[in-house]
Amino acid sequence: MSRVTRITLMGILVAAVALALLATAWPPGRDALAAAQERSAQEWIRYLLRRLEGHPKLEAVLVPPLHAARRHIEREPPAGPLPSLGKGQQAQSLLPSVSGFTQTLRVDSPQAIREALLNAQSGTQIVVAPGLYPFSTKLRLGHDGQPGAPIALRAAQPGTVWFTFEQVEGVLVDKPHWVFENLDIRGTCQRHEDCEHAFHVVGRASHVLIRNNRLSDFNAHIKVNGWDGHWPDHGQLLHNTLTNNAPRETIKSVTPFDLVGASHWRVEDNWVTNFVKAWGNGVAFGLFMKGGGEGGKIERNLVVCTPSGISRPGVRVGISFGGGGTDPALCRTKDCEAYEHSQGLAANNIVAHCNDVGLDVNHSSDITLAHNTLINTAGVSVRRPPSLARLQNNLIEGHLGARGGSELTAQDTLTLAPSGLLANADALQLDWVHRPADAPRLQAVPLDFLRRPRDVVNAPGALR
Repeated sequence: MSRVTRITLMGILVAAVALALLATAWPPGRDALAAAQERSAQEWIRYLLRRLEGHPKLEAVLVPPLHAARRHIEREPPAGPLPSLGKGQQAQSLLPSVSGFTQTLRVDSPQAIREALLNAQSGTQIVVAPGLYPFSTKLRLGHDGQPGAPIALRAAQPGTVWFTFEQVEGVLVDKPHWVFENLDIRGTCQRHEDCEHAFHVVGRASHVLIRNNRLSDFNAHIKVNGWDGHWPDHGQLLHNTLTNNAPRETIKSVTPFDLVGASHWRVEDNWVTNFVKAWGNGVAFGLFMKGGGEGGKIERNLVVCTPSGISRPGVRVGISFGGGGTDPALCRTKDCEAYEHSQGLAANNIVAHCNDVGLDVNHSSDITLAHNTLINTAGVSVRRPPSLARLQNNLIEGHLGARGGSELTAQDTLTLAPSGLLANADALQLDWVHRPADAPRLQAVPLDFLRRPRDVVNAPGALR
């Protein structure tokens, strides 16, 4: 640790001690101390840097040590690509294959794809020939799939079919029981504002399956929300890679998976990475569920907020129930008054290299956070009552904070030091060096991050 960093951290420590002593004799001091403990060191550094703006003399003295302290707290990810740990799009089609198809329609041009999406009946799989297909206007669906007889748009082999989208919405998914599989879709808009979603799932589009795709360069790669009183429940987002090649120059929401109001979605085995919002409020989320839905499950995902440049401007949060809150007019329940999301589960996720929290619960109730591993993040935040989160068997580097009357309980949750327990956590080399004490198996989490059955007792974190 450098001399400047030591001095800064010593100053923070002295301030904390002084505040603690003041709190013993002065009620407002007790409130200030409680507020300080609710927030992470990363938040305090960002706050102090904002307050120093416009005060050049103070900036000259205090900004350098604050930056040094931040470099110590927010470690730069190692150079070179990080491993996907088996998550995201796979090189081969996933098993089991989707069943229920009675006919196959083969297409090999943008116009043929458009017509097939409008005309395909339930039980049809539309198989796209290998090639590159550019689109500049929204793709629409014509008919409902049925239980046991879906409609699919797919490539026979991953890595052979590429779509480019120059439109705000790539595919408007407003019909139930559709499947999208093995596609590579990239936003190619000149302005980031104009490439919002690869898939916009709305209204009656229940039981949608989005599987084994690679989606890049969108603001909210997959947006899910209600329409005309209907909600697209019971969707599945499985083994997709969601990424961007550059910070998004937009004031719009930057959240690769942005779910508002829908219930009982399964978000599993995805690789979500490199989501940075360069404009506006600068706040970006990797995955969130909000808007008054319930029963969402976020399991076995790898979320890497930034594979480089962790301390660049803006704020990156890994996984959230509640996100930044919902416009009351868009809530499934009245104004989201009772909760943003209820009965949600985030389990067996690995979240790394975020300059804010890895797990966030905002105005959401009955949330379980189990067997997650957080590396180089600000930890866990629970905020805005009636938020209630149960932490069970997690391995967490960072701060645990419950704000303003929210409730957080932690059972068999272990603090992960930057080194010691795992081979090389920052490089996502996660073999145990010193395996911690075992935690009891949870009925709701029978498998680990790699889908291996858990034993009667397990180590905390995503890997057994």
